[in-house]
Amino acid sequence: MATPDQRPADLLVTGAAEIATLAGGLRRGSAQSDASVLRAGGAGRLAVAVLEGRVATVGPEPEVHARLVGLGLDPADMALLQAGGGTITPGLIDAHTHLAFAGTRETELRLRQEGAGYLDILAAGGGILSTVERTRAASSEALLADARRWSVEMLRHGVTTAEAKSGYGLDLETELRLLEVYQQLDAEGPLELVPTFLGAHAVPLEFAGRVDAYVQDIVQRQLPAVAEQGIARSCDVFCERGVFDVDRSRRILQAARDHGLAARLHADELHDSGGASLAAEIGALSADHLAAVSGEGIAALARAADEGHPVVATLLPATTFYLMAQRHAPARALIEHGVPVALGTDFNPGTSPMPNLQVAMAMATIQLGLSATEALVAATVNAAHAVGLGATHGSLVKGRAGDLVVWDVPRHELIPYWLGADLVRHVVKSGRHVHGAGRVLGPGMGQAG
Repeated sequence: MATPDQRPADLLVTGAAEIATLAGGLRRGSAQSDASVLRAGGAGRLAVAVLEGRVATVGPEPEVHARLVGLGLDPADMALLQAGGGTITPGLIDAHTHLAFAGTRETELRLRQEGAGYLDILAAGGGILSTVERTRAASSEALLADARRWSVEMLRHGVTTAEAKSGYGLDLETELRLLEVYQQLDAEGPLELVPTFLGAHAVPLEFAGRVDAYVQDIVQRQLPAVAEQGIARSCDVFCERGVFDVDRSRRILQAARDHGLAARLHADELHDSGGASLAAEIGALSADHLAAVSGEGIAALARAADEGHPVVATLLPATTFYLMAQRHAPARALIEHGVPVALGTDFNPGTSPMPNLQVAMAMATIQLGLSATEALVAATVNAAHAVGLGATHGSLVKGRAGDLVVWDVPRHELIPYWLGADLVRHVVKSGRHVHGAGRVLGPGMGQAG
């Protein structure tokens, strides 16, 4: 439930040179390069009106004013935010994060520089397992404080909604605590969180050598308790060689579906493990990573999209960058085969300590070959579908969530171009100004235009 200062609000944002509305729903194939952009002509400017936390109308300022008047409203009575010739986009959506954890793993960077692989570090008790040890020992208050810090950082870079995974407990008590942290942080706002249960992130030390026993624990103990708790909306599995194979992943995700949780996968990150094909088979919301996806896996995802059951390929370029990987997800092949592509930071303490989705968009243009427009689509409307919010978030059309960003550039193509620059002028969540310099003018304090 929103707190009083986070309740949906009315707002008129004026003076934009460009608005990328992302109208039209999930993009795939050539449509991924269409951001449904409105551009101001001549001396005119564009505006967005938000009423009761939802987009009411978008377009040239005179038309927006006329529509408001037609609704019996006086634009002068609305709170006013000036875009100052900037670009307005929907609020960014980070489709893959591990927001709550304890400790850091900076020593692993040196190990990788010396040639150690991801699974080598995990097998030696490092990686995820070292974070699990610290997270289990941390108080819920400490976990909440740390996650709050990083959620603010995400917001500062234009993210208004983020998927957030558990997975650093690997026991029932800690997994439930992590999900409770997400519930509290979401209630605080302004960042909206979409919690995911990731008990199958790794096999904990107490189950070492007994993978099937741990799968049974997830299916028989953890999933029923997670469902009863009622916080998680989906279940994820790290489907990977040396972690959970396809058969075990299928068993977990089918059990999760029986408990009302949507499916998603860490798929084909390090090896071609069949994760993409499994995601297509079970109708997962998303298949994430895909740095090692095979042609067969791409074909399976393409068939699912063609049959009207698209699985969003959520790509995480910051992870392959930080892992110093020699290959990256084949974004161009996925798009060319008609698979919808989204982006996420994969924010976590070991393989992507990077909470800035704007930088991930830039990495996607450089490493993955996406255009600036494809990257924006991937971080908004397609990301909304990847996290299960495709009907309500990710675009600036009537009735959608009043979440938007005012960028200090006149065209959206410049957002990933200025690599790492602080381009966010304002962030609006549900019609409320939640980040940015300057102030919102109250009713009657300014003239639109």
